Amino acid sequence: MQKSEVKIVLPKENVGAEEKAVGEAEGAGAVTDTGMVGGGGLPLMQCGSLEVGEKKKRLMEQLMSGKVKGEGQGELPASQGQQRLAVLSYEQVRRLSDVMDEVVSIHGRGNFPTLEVRLRDLVTVVKAKLEADTAGGGAGMRVRDIRLNGGAATHVLATESQPYNDLDLIFGVELSGGRNFDRVKAAVLNSLLDLLPEGVSRKRITTCSLKEAYVGKMVKVNHEGDRWSLISLGNSRGHRNVELKFVDTMKRPFEFSVDSFQIVLDSLLLFYECSELSISENFYPTVVGESVYGDFQEALYHLHKKLIATRHPEEIRGGGLLKYCNLLVRSYRPARPDHIKTLERYMCSRFFIDFSDVHRQRAKLENYLWNHFAGPEDESLKYQYLMLLHGVVEESTVCLMGHERRQTLGLIEDLACQVFCQEQQRLLAAQPATIIYAGGYYYAPVIPTYSYMTCTS
Repeated sequence: MQKSEVKIVLPKENVGAEEKAVGEAEGAGAVTDTGMVGGGGLPLMQCGSLEVGEKKKRLMEQLMSGKVKGEGQGELPASQGQQRLAVLSYEQVRRLSDVMDEVVSIHGRGNFPTLEVRLRDLVTVVKAKLEADTAGGGAGMRVRDIRLNGGAATHVLATESQPYNDLDLIFGVELSGGRNFDRVKAAVLNSLLDLLPEGVSRKRITTCSLKEAYVGKMVKVNHEGDRWSLISLGNSRGHRNVELKFVDTMKRPFEFSVDSFQIVLDSLLLFYECSELSISENFYPTVVGESVYGDFQEALYHLHKKLIATRHPEEIRGGGLLKYCNLLVRSYRPARPDHIKTLERYMCSRFFIDFSDVHRQRAKLENYLWNHFAGPEDESLKYQYLMLLHGVVEESTVCLMGHERRQTLGLIEDLACQVFCQEQQRLLAAQPATIIYAGGYYYAPVIPTYSYMTCTS
């Protein structure tokens, strides 16, 4: 399709009976393994749906009850086929557009101003810098596609409102040489320079100062087939950070089926560029979603039913242990309860391989709590989360010696006790002190001090 062309969906009364039948087949989300709807190409402006079919739904329920044995943990038999792709419905495209229209705040350190920019504009600027010539401050690279990932993608696809902490974007680029990593970094920093508000002097601002002001985290991976980098913009707790991931190859792009969704944004960005009309039920772009877990409808079923499923957790850094307990505390349950203990042992083993000493374990736990339990509702879940983690580690750890296991359990107990005391202090501060008179004595609540204590002290 030429860049200036946009196909549209005609109103239903103008569509012939034969075209209606084709539209209904395609609207059911029938996407082949090659990414084609109904055996043909995926035209822009085509209606879509992500409803799980009744036949597959019954099969999944039988799989859950143990009446049907899958080939893996929570998997459908291979004979059923795996459709990684599906076309988003109008409601999902509308939610996606709302996410892309969201104004994100990238807070700067020191005297640097806060950058207020729509997510779609940020994506457009970064893409333009990546594709611009190196002489003009760009990276001179080709962007294969741009995808929305993580909690925001889950929010778009879920039937119920799903809160999300960060906005995760994936830019498909070639990172064959180490120099390409530096070009990507320079392109992002130059994008931030262009997004500075009017009136801000740019003469003395360097890319190094921009990095210190706006970049919260940078990761570079170039090892054994993994070639990708991550630049996290923003560092304010309680605000959504924007995580830009630049991926050439990634061996393990997901932890669990419910976080395996990626939504391709290219058609929506082209719609913004070419169309003067806003999105409506009869006029909207075709947007394709992919589940890198494997089967899209199976992963979507897990999301709707709040089920936990994964495969080979030993391939995940940290084993997915912390995310697994996070799902449990949010009322998710295992898709295959008879296999979950085996998976827990793999999760614990990989976690203790990656975080072998108690100091690294403490740093990882404190960082995870800080990043994933930021809101008022999340604060109240911290203690339950740590107690669930304590139970999993106690029951499923088989790779540690006795004293190492006791050290880790003691660490989790200390953190849980600290969180519990902080929660009690918050509750007592929110309620007026009550003095009770009984038996000739006055009784007043004792407010714990803010000094550090352990559960065993």
